[in-house]
Amino acid sequence: MASSSIKPGILVSLQDLYPSSPFFKQGASLRVTGKLKIDTRHLRDLNLRIGSIYQFIGELLIQSNNEAILEARVGRNVDGMDLNLYYQSLQLLRQFQSNHTSDQAT
Repeated sequence: MASSSIKPGILVSLQDLYPSSPFFKQGASLRVTGKLKIDTRHLRDLNLRIGSIYQFIGELLIQSNNEAILEARVGRNVDGMDLNLYYQSLQLLRQFQSNHTSDQAT
């Protein structure tokens, strides 16, 4: 069976997306919550509402002026999400992954 070429979306916050960031790469597969330009042409059956909060998984497209656009392949409404708790859990996940990676290296 052939392996899938679609990579999982890495959890990132918008503060993580700046030109020298390791996440700011052409075609990087990301999961983003926040204000960002989103290309939704590949999404079906997602009713977008003004003022709602959405989370998208997709590939990052970087324009020549360093403007980032996420080409979404999955989207969901997260209006009920506690964003402060979400960002805290993201920090804890990164700490765990960092510790786990350093433990395996030793």
